[in-house]
Amino acid sequence: MFENLSEKLQRAFKNLRGQGKLTEENISEALRELRLALLEADVNFKVVKELLDHIREKALGQEVMTALSPAEQVIKVVRDELVELLGRDTAKLKFASQPPTVVLMAGLQGSGKTTTSGKLAHWLKKGGHRPMLVSVDVYRPAAREQLKVVAQAVKANLYEGEVAAADTATVERLAREARREAINTGSDVLVVDTAGRLHIDEQLMDEMQLLKRLLNPPEILFVADAMTGQDAVKSADEFHKKLSLTGVVLTKMDGDARGGAALSIRHVTGQPIKFIGVGEKYDALEPFHPDRIVSRILGMGDILSLIERAEENVDKKKAEQFAKKALTGDGFSLEDFRDQLRQVKKMGSLQSLIGMLPRVGPFANLQNAADKVDEKEITRVEAIINSMTAYEREHHEAINGSRRKRIARGSGTTVQEVNHLLRQYSQMRKMFKQMGKASFARRLAGMKLPGM
Repeated sequence: MFENLSEKLQRAFKNLRGQGKLTEENISEALRELRLALLEADVNFKVVKELLDHIREKALGQEVMTALSPAEQVIKVVRDELVELLGRDTAKLKFASQPPTVVLMAGLQGSGKTTTSGKLAHWLKKGGHRPMLVSVDVYRPAAREQLKVVAQAVKANLYEGEVAAADTATVERLAREARREAINTGSDVLVVDTAGRLHIDEQLMDEMQLLKRLLNPPEILFVADAMTGQDAVKSADEFHKKLSLTGVVLTKMDGDARGGAALSIRHVTGQPIKFIGVGEKYDALEPFHPDRIVSRILGMGDILSLIERAEENVDKKKAEQFAKKALTGDGFSLEDFRDQLRQVKKMGSLQSLIGMLPRVGPFANLQNAADKVDEKEITRVEAIINSMTAYEREHHEAINGSRRKRIARGSGTTVQEVNHLLRQYSQMRKMFKQMGKASFARRLAGMKLPGM
């Protein structure tokens, strides 16, 4: 996400590099580039105007630091203003003093409301909560069945209830029963998946207002598809006027969303973005950190989120064992190599991981490589290693021509692909061995020998 916007902003800043100082002329040129970049990213035009007015005022005012170059001054001002636009602090869920806390999920049909309800339940479970899911969409049987599948996948409690008629009275009854069931079963959060429409209509809003009066939810979250850009912003604004939303969840932020919805929706509604959906899996829901998102937009990376993702998904003990084996001269086997690939897969796509690295310094070339990454390559490599015997995984040198043919047949690949993997593996072993020797030499050089 934000790749196109980030590239265009980098071009705008590039024109300022080499300038001696900020002037009305060069700041105006940079702001023209910024304006074009933001509008092309589908940011609301009123938001763009207000944002650029603030940037111009501060960039040419007394608030900039004389120690910074013109480009650095503008980047600092742009960063501060974008963080202000998105909300300076990370917005957290509000919990009721008396459980269960009701979270009412609102949004149009197709925005990802049901899947997001399951993702939220999964996120709550990780935080030590006991969520229960309920669907009050009595108009589409498939919606209730979908939530049932989602609840089973995330291992969350589900209240199904009976639907005799597709009307508002049934919606009201289901909501009452679900809250009673949540209390009886000790569930501290009730996530209510509501009905959606292809467009906003009076019946939908009347029903949402009924649920709000009935359940008195501390949280009413609007689920918006980031791919729809300004349509999502407009819908959020209309929902907010009728329901007084408490926050927004942006879905499909891992796709080619231009970022305009994220940069506009808080300004237009006045409500914070609380979560973003960054993938199809149920653990692909992240709290929205404005400062980290701005750093990614400006090409500074998001190392904190990368570290958090690694801490959540990587087995620390296995990683330490791997490092010890690789750097102490014992080497590492193809079994170890496969285990490390599996650890990386748990963290998400390679493109998303590379996207969290800064676009400057030693990581700059990685960003170009990210677009060429074939995620299926990891699956092929894993299939090749799986087709080997335990002995072959521990003794790669024993894999001769006939064994390579058998491995290729078993993994559905070619002998050339098996050869390519073994060459890469050998190069990695050699590189790690050299790193281990260098580390040992440094330790030896730092030791005080007797008599010295």
